[in-house]
Amino acid sequence: MAMKRLAERKGRERRGSERADARLSMRVEAGATAGAARIVTESQNISASGIYCHASHYLAPLSKVQLTIILPRVPGVPANVQELLKCDGIVVRCEQRANDRNGTPYELACMFTGLEPGLRRRLEEFVTWRNLQALRAALAGTPAKRATRASSERNGTRPALKPVSGRKPARAAAAKTSRTAARGGAKPAGRARG
Repeated sequence: MAMKRLAERKGRERRGSERADARLSMRVEAGATAGAARIVTESQNISASGIYCHASHYLAPLSKVQLTIILPRVPGVPANVQELLKCDGIVVRCEQRANDRNGTPYELACMFTGLEPGLRRRLEEFVTWRNLQALRAALAGTPAKRATRASSERNGTRPALKPVSGRKPARAAAAKTSRTAARGGAKPAGRARG
């Protein structure tokens, strides 16, 4: 019975809140002792329940940490300024990265603890906003199309339509060929008119 429950859990997402890819400046401080690690890094993704980043030091799972995260402004939210979010957390996972070229050889995941309801709501708003941005970018198409669209939106113009070539589309050519064949076909080459 316990094995069945474990198998059911394996394929499911364990996070209870939505997360978003976000590169946010942040600091992780492990413990209050004089020799404690202080990691200045950038997040990889964030949710209302925790944050994931790359770290320069190993931190043991279940270690208590203090997190400081700089949240950018979100349009439409009353406080339209960057916000310094400070909270406590617990290290959930710290694993060695396979290919590190930036001096951050560890993957660090921390869960927020004792987060005030107002800060949790602010994080949820940020995650929703960031995911909507990503969705809009995906719907906009390729980077070249996005750049053209953004340029035209800034200038207040619409992008020019592509010129149509003089060649007939394949369907029209195929339809003409089938109509010619239905009327008795084309006249053989070399036949003199009389």
